[in-house]
Amino acid sequence: MDELEEILNEKLNSAQTDLNTPAVKGEEILNRIDYICHCDNRAGVRLLMSCMLVKIHKPDVDPRQPYTEIGTDQCFSGRKYDEKYITHFIYSNKLPCNPTTAFLTPALRNIKSPLTIDIDIVGRPAQVYQDTLQLLDDVANGRVSADEVLLEVIRLLLIIRNENQARINLLIEGIERGKDSLPLSSESIVSLIEQHIACKHSSRLPVLVVVASYKVAQDRLQEKALPLHAHTAADEQTGAIGDVEVCLENDDKIITAYEMKMKRVTIDDIDRAVQKIGGKEAQIDNYVFITTDIIDEPVREYAASMYERTNGTEIVILNCIGFLRHFLHLFHRLRIPFLDAYQELILDEPDSAVRQPLKEAFLLLRKVAESDE
Repeated sequence: MDELEEILNEKLNSAQTDLNTPAVKGEEILNRIDYICHCDNRAGVRLLMSCMLVKIHKPDVDPRQPYTEIGTDQCFSGRKYDEKYITHFIYSNKLPCNPTTAFLTPALRNIKSPLTIDIDIVGRPAQVYQDTLQLLDDVANGRVSADEVLLEVIRLLLIIRNENQARINLLIEGIERGKDSLPLSSESIVSLIEQHIACKHSSRLPVLVVVASYKVAQDRLQEKALPLHAHTAADEQTGAIGDVEVCLENDDKIITAYEMKMKRVTIDDIDRAVQKIGGKEAQIDNYVFITTDIIDEPVREYAASMYERTNGTEIVILNCIGFLRHFLHLFHRLRIPFLDAYQELILDEPDSAVRQPLKEAFLLLRKVAESDE
């Protein structure tokens, strides 16, 4: 373990020892840190953590200069520290933060000047960036120490993490108490998932519907879904052909790929799929679009016409709920295992892919549905 990891673990241990006592005394500074940690946009948290870590490790640097392009003796690569140390620290402790570095967010990636309080950062909400810049200035001018700020950030993130998990546990207990009642019907489960997908920020959910289906039917289908890529990763980065990739149970060759759309599938989408199919050495059998929107008949026909052009790959467009309804009636005895698998996948997803309110919404919807039954 190197020195920077030791700094982070020391702050973690200190915060866990006394979660009830703030590390910062000034109310104004404390309120700023609290707002940044509770803001839905967590870019400020990672920016703050990486800059404070460097300031603790190298007291002579200016925490307002996390870009090497600035070219001064006091500048540093905030992205390097963020990706190398903060990412692992966040994942290993399941802290509620963005999964990727703050320095690649649109608001922060093209800056080449010091992060002083007079710089205009374009991002929402504006206050999170204003408060972050002010805190960097507070540390640079000695109004609060980097040690105190980093410790307070970690303390608040631990509290938020514990509160979130406590709410999830309470909702799961409510569901477990109702397990002796009549199992939900297939149509009740379809209605439940449909309501869940109708919630805000639900773009990841159709992916989990398909993965849960393959997970419970794997032995019958003798096919398996490969591990999911990160929600924010582009296909070009991962080399993936689809959002969900399916292969035979004892083979790594992809035979079916699914691409999820929270909007109508277009002819351009079909053409891009054909390009991806053509870029693979091994032939795949099916490329399936799953959409939550309506399916235009000309687009469906265009997709069907690609069979010969792709030399044997069928491209098809299915409605997400229609796919789910057919699966649950085809594998009727797997309907509750499917629901349990979907729940497990949702809860295992990082908050960046499935937000905490969306996780709670599913558990509430399931509890109500099973109570009604």
